[in-house]
Amino acid sequence: MSPSPEGGSTSEARARLLSTATRIFYAEGIHSVGIDRITVEAKVTRATLYRHFTGKEDLVLAYLDQADQGIRGQVAAAQASSESAVGKVQAVAESITQGILSPGFRGCAFLNAAAEYPDPAQPIHQFILAHRQWFLNTITDLLAQTSDAPAAPAARHLVMLRDGAMAAGCLFDPELVSETFLQGVAGLLLARTGTATATATATAADTSPSITNTTVQAT
Repeated sequence: MSPSPEGGSTSEARARLLSTATRIFYAEGIHSVGIDRITVEAKVTRATLYRHFTGKEDLVLAYLDQADQGIRGQVAAAQASSESAVGKVQAVAESITQGILSPGFRGCAFLNAAAEYPDPAQPIHQFILAHRQWFLNTITDLLAQTSDAPAAPAARHLVMLRDGAMAAGCLFDPELVSETFLQGVAGLLLARTGTATATATATAADTSPSITNTTVQAT
């Protein structure tokens, strides 16, 4: 590996640029952040940035690709944690709430980016749609294993529940939002299997009228 002008290998400089961009893009938005800010905080020159990325759009795509790979790994790990079809769906749902409850949570990186790049023909928007199609396909396949009933409507329902939870999770009490989301997923599984899940039973026992009212206002 050849050394970069800032010291260290070129791959280290690229990783530093991507790490810096990821942190700022997610916390503050994409359009509000310029190339100069990223190079300064990453401690690299503009020439180094353009050696690794053709421009800001390419850097945004790399940021979203990294997020995509992280979510794919999260979903794969959640599925591997359970042997039953219902358990796999529950585990994926619970992994989503872990993100909502994590420090610095600011919603879904893809929904946030879609709001900034609404043009369907734009490469960033197309990447977002591809990621969402993968997620919908994955959820559809998982739900298909829980019942012989058509899985597509339930999968679309779960994805919409997830989108709502991700949007509300950074605006309202994330614990109440997470609880409401898990209840919704448990309801979908109950409708498909006819059996109350452990998650449904636990959340129902913990839900009081005051919590329910607060959740309705939050969502």
